[in-house]
Amino acid sequence: MALMFTATPSIKKAAALINALDASRFPLILSRILQKIHLKDERTFSEEEEEKLQSALRLSAPDLELLLQTLEFFLQQAAYHTAKPVVLGQQLQQLEIDEDKVKAIVEAWTNSAKEIVQKLRQCRLNHKQLEDINWRLNLQMAQASKTKMKLPNAMFELGIKDENTQEKEKIKLEFTHDELYAFYNQLETIQRQLDSLS
Repeated sequence: MALMFTATPSIKKAAALINALDASRFPLILSRILQKIHLKDERTFSEEEEEKLQSALRLSAPDLELLLQTLEFFLQQAAYHTAKPVVLGQQLQQLEIDEDKVKAIVEAWTNSAKEIVQKLRQCRLNHKQLEDINWRLNLQMAQASKTKMKLPNAMFELGIKDENTQEKEKIKLEFTHDELYAFYNQLETIQRQLDSLS
């Protein structure tokens, strides 16, 4: 079976967060994620619930978000591959997730797998599709306080089409060199994950 997970820096960080979680609360979090995993437009927890979770788990907002997104990703990958429990367990252990947490994830997956796979097959992941990309480079040479400067940036315009309503929208993005490089690295990680699926 193909490798479902790549040990990226964010997954390694999430694994450490998972390992630090209170074992009694962990199955409840997994259960809630599995209930909502097929509802793409709906958050797993409301903002109010997330605030309570942050406090209960003693996590910052970004750490909680990383934790929830990673657990969701693990379960989505398991569904995509219709992973056997043993294989899922082995691949999670390779990410250095503690045995008790791996066992809880595998147990939650085993109990819900059939239902989750059916629900995910029935719903389309995203109704909005990328139609076109336009881009240009800018070089800012000066501003009021500085006369000599070179600030390169990249401007992107993404054309998005909603397949349900046929409406089109344009999303504009602007990146500095560092931001674009960080974005590129994220795309590389996504590409590696996609390659591991095919």
